[in-house]
Amino acid sequence: MRGTIDAEIVDGRVARLSGGHIEVPVATLKSGNALEDAELQRRIDARRYPTIAGEVRRADAVDDEGRFRVEGEIIFHGVTQTVIGDVQASADGMRIVVDGEHVFDVREFGIKPPRILMLRVEPDVRVSIKLVAEPA
Repeated sequence: MRGTIDAEIVDGRVARLSGGHIEVPVATLKSGNALEDAELQRRIDARRYPTIAGEVRRADAVDDEGRFRVEGEIIFHGVTQTVIGDVQASADGMRIVVDGEHVFDVREFGIKPPRILMLRVEPDVRVSIKLVAEPA
């Protein structure tokens, strides 16, 4: 994973988030089950779309405790979707830690959930992040 974040730290707290970018190689997505992982790589066409990218377009402070409402774009499986969600940002010296969670419907990215015999796999995927950024 690699990326950048534009932020301002004032008095030991994150006072402003003004942008950011992240790239995640889809090959790093693992469930712990080799068969499920192989099916996931096939369904998301990992060779054709090897990266998930995220771009922060806007971040507004929700409170003085480091919560921000972030608007950005996720590019996955060749599809770009606008996403809005809340994150918690904190400063640890010159490092910035960002925590967040969002539920995505994979159908919005052109991925059809599999059916296993008579079972249907739900299309919603909960993604949790904890990003730690250090000055370059």
